[in-house]
Amino acid sequence: MSYQASTELPLVLVDDESTVLHSSKLLLSGAGLKPVITLQDSRDLLPLLQQQEVAVILLDLYMPEISGIDLLPALIKSYPEVPVIVMTAAQDVETAVSSMKQGAFDYLVKPVEESRLISSVKRAVEMRSLRRQVNVLKDYLLTNKLEHAQVFSCFDTVSKKMHSVFQYAEAIANSNEPVLITGETGVGKELLARTIHQLSGLTGELIPVNVAGLDDALFSDTLFGHKKGAFTGATDTRKGLISAAVGGTLFLDEIGELSHASQIKLLRLLQEKRYNPLGSDISINSDVRIICATNRNLHQRMLDDDFRSDLYFRLSVHQIELLPLRDRREDLPLLVKRFVVDAAKSMGKDDLVAPPELYDLLGIYHFAGNIRELRALVFDAVATHRSGSILSLDRFRNAVEKQQQIMPARKTETSKLENNNLLQIPGQFPTLNQADTCLVREAMQRANGNQGVAATLLGISRPALNRRLARLHNNEE
Repeated sequence: MSYQASTELPLVLVDDESTVLHSSKLLLSGAGLKPVITLQDSRDLLPLLQQQEVAVILLDLYMPEISGIDLLPALIKSYPEVPVIVMTAAQDVETAVSSMKQGAFDYLVKPVEESRLISSVKRAVEMRSLRRQVNVLKDYLLTNKLEHAQVFSCFDTVSKKMHSVFQYAEAIANSNEPVLITGETGVGKELLARTIHQLSGLTGELIPVNVAGLDDALFSDTLFGHKKGAFTGATDTRKGLISAAVGGTLFLDEIGELSHASQIKLLRLLQEKRYNPLGSDISINSDVRIICATNRNLHQRMLDDDFRSDLYFRLSVHQIELLPLRDRREDLPLLVKRFVVDAAKSMGKDDLVAPPELYDLLGIYHFAGNIRELRALVFDAVATHRSGSILSLDRFRNAVEKQQQIMPARKTETSKLENNNLLQIPGQFPTLNQADTCLVREAMQRANGNQGVAATLLGISRPALNRRLARLHNNEE
């Protein structure tokens, strides 16, 4: 179900010469800039604007009845968000410059060069789109609202930070600009891409493609398709995924792995909104919205010359970073309950309940695989559960203990450990007993008083922790 139509706003051409209107409309439509409304009578413009929103107005300065010179001040005053491109004869350039000072977006000299017309209108459309998005974002920020909160219910979150992410995603859902979704493995990047597509109201499908491992030839063939005989083995014409996603969204996952040659082709597609199937000299308009995702740091890859800067900035017009699970631990109860129910149902087991201490235990887990890893842990625990209605903690405890043993051995974690404040002790050096006491108290605090979790953190048994706690209690008395 779609919630908001995202039909592109129309362009309006106003000129008393029918030939100019006809040729300009054909040119703009052929460049993918449509729909286009033509008006030969300038008196029809203001009534049209009262009835519907438009993207850009191309206005001839000299027309009978009402001239563009007279219309421009009214347009700037009543519709300041709509870019107006004025058109005039060569001898009236001074008048056009004066129009720019009044607030016109650009001016074109007749006869207008085709490339100049297309580039000017494209820039105006982008400006109009950005203005609309800024206004929508202001509305969201001021009201702190979600128009379609039910669409995001699949994320199972109570995180305020995630709520802000959803607000932004809803605000830019109707934009024609690319979206770049970043975040670690397993945070739900494709799920968010599908949600944005659903909110966009686009009539076409969302077509996902993982570009990791695709060489340039396979990338081109996958996206653009090929003509019969384009290469050895091309016995038939095949349409690419762009064709399959017409009117919809093309989701490019793992975009950070794209080769340099393919990056150039993707950049050209985004800039020109046209492409050529392999073996074809005929360009085809690209009527798709592009959403990309990556778990790589594209900004750093750009600085390292592994990712084109022009493509990076083109992709990151709208950039959304999804939080790792360790930064939204308040969502653990919701997610665990959901996965326990799903796992028990899929395995034909009776209903199970997760014990409260599970959340203290998971509170010290790193979750390198994020939500995907949590789901795997829960499904594994449900699969190995033997009896009773309370889910066993054994599998979770084993996973935490294993991580506690592995993580310090990793180079990155060792580097952090070497710079840890524990090893940069100012003043008097603590005794072993003092250090022992400090560690036990810190572990109990991080475990929210749960002795089993604290023992796991310290790497000792529960009885050993009990002895230390008893000793601390006796010393304090």
